Amino acid sequence: MSGTKYWLAKTEPESFSIDDLAHAPKKTTCWDGVRNYQARNYMRDEMQVGDRVLFYHSSADPPAVVGTAEVVREAYPDPTAWDPHDSHFDEKSSPDNPRWCMVDLRLDKVFAAPLPLETLRGEKSLAKMELLKRGSRLSVQPVRPEEFKAILKLAKST
Repeated sequence: MSGTKYWLAKTEPESFSIDDLAHAPKKTTCWDGVRNYQARNYMRDEMQVGDRVLFYHSSADPPAVVGTAEVVREAYPDPTAWDPHDSHFDEKSSPDNPRWCMVDLRLDKVFAAPLPLETLRGEKSLAKMELLKRGSRLSVQPVRPEEFKAILKLAKST
């Protein structure tokens, strides 16, 4: 699949972990609650079915890449933005004019051991990775194919 793109999706494990994804029906979930315009644009404009995703636990001790997933449904409106009782509510979004979107992800693999951020920082092949840049906060961000392959190789060696 030459058109495959690669991504990293961040989640706080106390909100939704890779174990939660592993126990979801069909090991699939919607990736909702993204409230950053650039991350939304990546999901809406670029993510496609079949794209591969690194699953990253942020706000963890230590933060780490913990597995992989696959995009199984392209962007569609995120209804959590319309629910005033949801923490992701946005009063400026509506079903008639959705501001936010989500994609569906299916679990591919849980790594035998997490790959901590500090381990990734020590890999020369990952020096330009968006995740490792100072101030990188996007919850959905692109990953270069060679970075994705390097992380898979690291995961096999742990």
